[in-house]
Formats: sequence, structure tokens, C-alpha cells
Amino acid sequence: MGVDNKIAEAVECKDPMDTVLQSIDSLYLVRDTFFPLDPTIKKGRLDNLMRDLLVVLHDISSDCRKHPQRRAQWEYLRGKVLDVGPDYCKEAEEHLSKSVKLDPSMVDAWCCLGNCFWKKGDLTQAKNCFNIALSKGPNKKALQQLSMLERRIGKGSADEAETVEESILHAKQAVSLDIKDGQSWYTLGNAYLTSFFVSGAWDRNKLHQSLKAYQNAEKDEMASANPDLHFNSATVHQYLEDYERALRGFEAASIRDPGLHADRELNKLVNLLSKLEDLIINKGRLKAKRLSIILSSLSANASLGAYRQVSLEQLKEGFNKGMALQAKMLQAISHDNSVPLFYLLADRETNCFALSVYALRDGAIKEGITITLLEPFFHEVNVTWKDKVYRYNVIRVDLPQQLLLNGQPPLVQDAVCSTLQAENIPP
Repeated sequence: MGVDNKIAEAVECKDPMDTVLQSIDSLYLVRDTFFPLDPTIKKGRLDNLMRDLLVVLHDISSDCRKHPQRRAQWEYLRGKVLDVGPDYCKEAEEHLSKSVKLDPSMVDAWCCLGNCFWKKGDLTQAKNCFNIALSKGPNKKALQQLSMLERRIGKGSADEAETVEESILHAKQAVSLDIKDGQSWYTLGNAYLTSFFVSGAWDRNKLHQSLKAYQNAEKDEMASANPDLHFNSATVHQYLEDYERALRGFEAASIRDPGLHADRELNKLVNLLSKLEDLIINKGRLKAKRLSIILSSLSANASLGAYRQVSLEQLKEGFNKGMALQAKMLQAISHDNSVPLFYLLADRETNCFALSVYALRDGAIKEGITITLLEPFFHEVNVTWKDKVYRYNVIRVDLPQQLLLNGQPPLVQDAVCSTLQAENIPP
């Protein structure tokens, strides 16, 4: 049944507020799942639905004023309708405040009021509202919103990592209340992804935890309609260098919301894959003589302590325990994202490969230096996209201690935490 028909039936229903509540759910469904290419179309639809609902609420207002509890419910419904937009609405705050004063036990009203304060920028009041809602008993929506708000409050603070851990805890509690609720899983996935960046973008276990949460969220039809879910899931796959799934995720996000510009991320990734493959196949377009001179200083019998020296061809997928690979840095590979840094390397047998670095600043690795990769994490990229196959070898470096530069550990000041990409994660 359409939203307009539901609204029309409200005036004929024994308890019209029940039908109004259902119509409000439909209003929010439009907000959360309707993403036309032209955002003014969505705004127009929301404005029309909101106006119709406010008319119905006005028509039943006199009856609701006779009983405090019904008045509290009416104030809540009106406030929630007015709060559907992305911006703060003073009138919505006023109605929601009246609602919780008339009936402090209304958990949904406290959650909605907290969201209203959040839009206003009053994060302390918002958190207070969510905590009051939770004081009435366990509630998944309050826990979801508290988890999101904590990440927003902690952003950039000295104790951000600790705050994000609290966010993870509350998201887990929300999941435990309803393991089929995709929004709770999505919130948990975002919390883990934020933790990955805040802790320095090196703990891939957090990426896997985030991905598992997103995959559970996708099982919920309502949550799966959220384009941000697919965008963030694609981001995780990209950091795990699982590029084919990343491309599919960005495509899914773009289909659901063209305004999210996930197609830009998709195109950037395709261009990167093409560039890396081309440089590796063509050995950086260096002449054979020039490449031979560059690699001549690499010794087949270099002293590497407890590590056994190997060539690229001897590496297996994943970590190569007890092994070390020496190579020359031929050139830095520019691309559209700041993380990771990519370099073109070659071993003494002229095998070229990509090096993806997540833990060093740009400029720490200079052209022509000898790089020793300790227990290298090797991966063969093999991506099929739009009838094109991209294939090349890559070694991933998550921590500074996984490599030596001209035989020496990287300088302490060259180590960085890759936190910038956390800006892409919704709260």
C-alpha cells in the first residue's frame, strides 16, 4: 500500500496515531532507501509526504490534548516527522522535548530527541538522551545511535582509540539484542573500520571483523538498500587488496545512490590496476641495459642473518616465514588515493612487482635504494572486470619493521598512522 493511501486511512482509523506511525515508517523508508540522481526529486517527495502527515496530525490534535499520554505520543510523532530532514529543526526539538516531559518513559522519543540535538551540534545533550533511553532498558536503536555518536565525539581527540572501543562495545550489545538487525551489524562494521584507521591502519584482523559485520548486514534487505554499506564494504575489500570484490561493492553503491559518487572510486581503482599491471609487465619502461645496471648491486649471497634469501618466484601466497627478498626501488607509482603508497620494484632476476606500503610517509622510500623485505606478504592480483583481466604480483607492507632500507630499519619519524581515510566512514 502506498504512503498516500496510508495517510488517507489515518483519519478513518479507530486509533489514527497507529496508522500515522506506520506512515512515518514509510516516510523514513523514502529517506533511507530512495536516492535519485537529482536530489531535489527526493526532497520534493519527502516534503510532500511530510506535509500530508502534518495535516493528519493537525486534524487529530484536539482529541490527543485530552490525555497526557496521548499528547506525549502526538508530540513525538509530530517531532519525528519534522526531524526527517538532514538539518536541525528547532520545531522538531520543541515537540520532542514536550513529548519526553509528558511521558519520560518514551524511549523512541528520547532517541529521536538525541538525534535532533546531534544535528544541532549539541553532542553532550545528544549522548544524555541516548543514555536516558538506555536507562529504561536495553534498546538496539539507542545503542546504535550511541555507538555512532561516540565515534563522532572521539574524532581527533587524545582518547579517540578508547572512545572507539566503547563504540564497538555498544554496537556489539545492539547486535546481541537482535542478530538479524542489519543496522546493528552495519554500525558494528563501521566501528571496526574506524578502529582500524585510528590504531594506525595495520591490524588487518579489524578489517576482517568489519567485513564480517558488513556481510551480516547485507543479509537484512532493509540494511542492504543502504548505499553506504556497500561503499564501506568495498573500502574494506580495497584495503585487503581484494580488488574484484571492491569493484563490485563500489558498483553496488553507485547503483543505489548515484550521488554518492562511488563510480569515481571504481574508476580510480580500475585505473590503478591498469597502471600497475602496465608498469610491471613493461618493467617501468626501462631499457634492459639500464635495468641491469640498477640491479647489479644486488648480491645473490647477501648476509641476511636468520633469513634465507629468495627471489620473487620462490614466494608463496601469504606470509613467507624465515625468508627475505632483496629488490631495488625503480620508481614511486602515483595514484589518486593517499593510502597505500605504491612502488615498482625488481629483484636480482629482473622480476618486477608492486610494493604496497601502509605504514611509512611518502618520500621515506627513495628511488634506487635497496629494499629488504622480511618475511614478505606476497599476493598475486588476478582481477576480472568488464571482460578485462588485470594480473600482477604485489608484496604488502603493513609495519615499518617488515622492511629494511639500504640495510637499515626505517627512521622512526618516517612511520605514519594512515588515519586520513577514516574521513570516509559515516558515524
